[in-house]
Amino acid sequence: MEKTFYEMVYEVVRLIPAGRVTSYGAIAKCLGSGGSARMVGYAMNNAHGMHPPVPAHRVVNRNGLLTGKFHFTPPELMQQLLENEGLIIVDDKIQNFNKHYWDPSVEI
Repeated sequence: MEKTFYEMVYEVVRLIPAGRVTSYGAIAKCLGSGGSARMVGYAMNNAHGMHPPVPAHRVVNRNGLLTGKFHFTPPELMQQLLENEGLIIVDDKIQNFNKHYWDPSVEI
């Protein structure tokens, strides 16, 4: 049976190491759907409660902004999870983003 786009997104996101982050667009590009960053975002919105778990908190926008935080309950949870993994967040933006960036096209 062929995997859905969401299932493929979840597989990539599960590979992101703790303390690292990637972007919606990088995941889309890795899956051969470079213009589908928004679809990756929709997948992340539906990732809560998946088994095995999907670390959706590790997916941010291309500038390191926590644009998906309002899909967490409470919204501060996304930042808390990232900070628990050693990242520093100021004004919803990951500090030293390039240091923590994980490129699935290179890493997979």
